[in-house]
Amino acid sequence: MLARRLLPLVLSSLLTGLAGAQEPPRLPDIGSSAASAATPAEMREYGASMLRELRAYNLIFDDPLVSDYLRSLGYRLVSYSEGAGQPFTFFVVRSNDINAFAAPGGYLGFNIGLITSVGSEDELAAVMGHEIAHITQQHTLRAFEDSKKVSLPIALAMLGVLAAASGRSDDTGEAAIMAGMSLIQQRAINFTRYDEMEADRVGIQTLARAGYDPLAMADTFAMFQRIMRTNGIDIPEFLRTHPVDVTRIADAKSRAEALSKAHANSFGRVEHTGQAASEACAGVARIGELEPTRTLACQPAPLRLAVPTAPGTLGSRTRGADAKAPVYFELMRERARVLNADSVNAILRYYADELRSNPSFDTPANRYGYALSLWRARQSKEAVEAFDALVTAHPGQSVFELGLAAAEDQAGRKREALERYARISADFPGNRAITLAYSDALLAGTDKGSARKAQDLLRPLVQRHGDDPELQRAFGRACELGGDKVRAAEAFAEMTFLNGRPEDALNQLKALTKDGELDYYQRARVEARITSMTPVVLDLRKRGMKGAGKDDNGVSAMDCPERLCLGMSSPRNNRGLQ
Repeated sequence: MLARRLLPLVLSSLLTGLAGAQEPPRLPDIGSSAASAATPAEMREYGASMLRELRAYNLIFDDPLVSDYLRSLGYRLVSYSEGAGQPFTFFVVRSNDINAFAAPGGYLGFNIGLITSVGSEDELAAVMGHEIAHITQQHTLRAFEDSKKVSLPIALAMLGVLAAASGRSDDTGEAAIMAGMSLIQQRAINFTRYDEMEADRVGIQTLARAGYDPLAMADTFAMFQRIMRTNGIDIPEFLRTHPVDVTRIADAKSRAEALSKAHANSFGRVEHTGQAASEACAGVARIGELEPTRTLACQPAPLRLAVPTAPGTLGSRTRGADAKAPVYFELMRERARVLNADSVNAILRYYADELRSNPSFDTPANRYGYALSLWRARQSKEAVEAFDALVTAHPGQSVFELGLAAAEDQAGRKREALERYARISADFPGNRAITLAYSDALLAGTDKGSARKAQDLLRPLVQRHGDDPELQRAFGRACELGGDKVRAAEAFAEMTFLNGRPEDALNQLKALTKDGELDYYQRARVEARITSMTPVVLDLRKRGMKGAGKDDNGVSAMDCPERLCLGMSSPRNNRGLQ
């Protein structure tokens, strides 16, 4: 009777172990069985599905400038890590919590609250290096593997003790249950700590190799602890999912100092610190502005629209002699802060009050945040003046030029805006942020000539980045206005799928196949996409999820009045563009 009564407790403890246990630290080797827990393709599909569902709830911050910056920084770090040949996807989560996370398949999410809290690119790179290490060290797969190795034997042992004690009247059974549950929980805590410290060690090595300050890892942990002390019991989410104590900070600092000394002895001076090296890696330095002393092993990444800062040495705590020069990380930090703000008036007052009362606040990045706030508040004349002052003070900074073009467009100065967009696009051909902004300005005119020009700009990017819902949205609108109804319907269906509504997307494509005017190649393309979408939809049905989320206006894709759903071309997931 006792064994039967306590069996639910045993099963509960077993499930707890399956959810939380992870394996002690070790570097992956050829003989590791962790990779057998799931195939790389299965892990990638899991991560992609997670990203689509996050988009369905409007939790992804899809601003192209901030997203491309994060991707550029991430791939720079990946190129110096043990996962250089592994695919990664970096994305920004629309949350003010200070947190980041690694998901199966190389999907890494970083909250806006984290981006706006760190003080330098080195600190952001430290968090990114830590999360990349969770993927390269296969911590997710190890957790699943170890749960089968450890939790099940402990649970079976508890059942054995219960069976032996079934005829006794003492507390032997209850004691066995409590001891077993405590053992599983302690192993889960220990393995989590081990994995976090291993991610610290590997992340610090990646930072040093990439030219960032390896001490930034310890500095970032200390900063999170200061926030915790300042806020009292309001603990940053990062500390809840990534426990930090004095020992871990000290360990990170000692390893960073040892790596800095070893690196200096082996390689001498390195002419790229984090910001300058990241600029060089992303390919934004113009000829003669930045000459690296060694080849950077970089992954292909979107262009970074910034003039690089002065190079320094490994471990440098500064960013060049000119403190007034715009730092790209700081620009993107303020951009994320402004575009994610719930109250436009509140964020505008914040910048205006600080600029008026605090001389040290008057930096290019904060001036940029102020100009963006004016633009979001639709104070077009003042926004044009603010951006124009930045462009005049910092010629060659294309982020300011892009902001000025958007402000001119909003102010009704259409010709000047389109001319400025055309110049920036010629300087940075194929850049996602510029192409999207330029295309949206062209499509506002609703004439076929402008729409076809937007099609020509967007088509190469859609072919290279078909998993980008914003590109699919803009391309669908361009095709719609340009007269290509079939391609417009395909693009809108793809946007719907990527935004977490796969069943709606499948129904749109099935409706499209009923169009008698489809030629052979169009029909083959649509039917092939239906075939690839169908397993995803069937899997969601098995889980009781139809994926028919609502858009920002509360309208489901299934509610489209037109057969081809061509009205679904309004911008989404980006408060700054609405």
